[in-house]
Amino acid sequence: MLVTGKNISFTYDFGGAAFALQDVDITIAQGEFVAILGCNGSGKSTLVKHFNALLQLQQGALKVAQIDVGNTEEIWLLRRLCGMVFQNPDNQFVSSVVEEDIAFGLENYEVPRGEFPARVRSALALVEMDGYEKRAPNSLSGGQKQRVALAGVLALEPEIIIFDEATAMLDPSGRQEVVKIMHKLHKTGKTIIAITHYVEETVAADKIILMHQGRVLACGHPRAILTDLDLMKKAELIPPLPVRLYYDLQQAGVNLSNCPLTNEEFVEAICQFRSKT
Repeated sequence: MLVTGKNISFTYDFGGAAFALQDVDITIAQGEFVAILGCNGSGKSTLVKHFNALLQLQQGALKVAQIDVGNTEEIWLLRRLCGMVFQNPDNQFVSSVVEEDIAFGLENYEVPRGEFPARVRSALALVEMDGYEKRAPNSLSGGQKQRVALAGVLALEPEIIIFDEATAMLDPSGRQEVVKIMHKLHKTGKTIIAITHYVEETVAADKIILMHQGRVLACGHPRAILTDLDLMKKAELIPPLPVRLYYDLQQAGVNLSNCPLTNEEFVEAICQFRSKT
């Protein structure tokens, strides 16, 4: 496993009265697309900030890419292997020119300067921002800014890419842009960890880790998690629209052959139902 955690607990209250995480176990395999889903305050961002030691492990055990996150001598390598894209891209920019901003991370990690141009071009191509090298970040749309911030992470060639609520500040179009890039990167073999409270962004994941009040409520395939109304209610989340429509139709006496997760699946289920009747 690429990420293995056992009995992870964490508190921001050093008196220990309130836990942000409590007895969390987690496993993530190489190349998986994992969505960590939960409402605000569920502990999902606190959990992933342990993966590259942005938060110090207080209780439990955690290894990422065979590195013990508690080993302070390995933190620099850990943060290079485990890149993170945050909610607000403006907080990640340090330069007024896109290519210089991406090169800043390369310089920090002592990548040879001769490699800078090729790495910058390659990273921008991966996020479909070719030709934007000379642009100012503040001239870009929200979705474009987030993609440039991601390019800065990709230039370091991490094994794991964490999107920590990376779509939360974007409009629907920008959200779609970033989610599309997540799946594109996953297809290249990257391990993707997407933290979100948008259930629609999790339907195509390999696995969902559902969190609530600092604990893992469930872990499994999106279909098993998102179609369980009791589980979603316990997590204080609303299931995807196709799931809600499926159960509404069921109450009205219309029984579709299976519960759809996407709009496309819902249309197909309706067509199948009509063909039978």
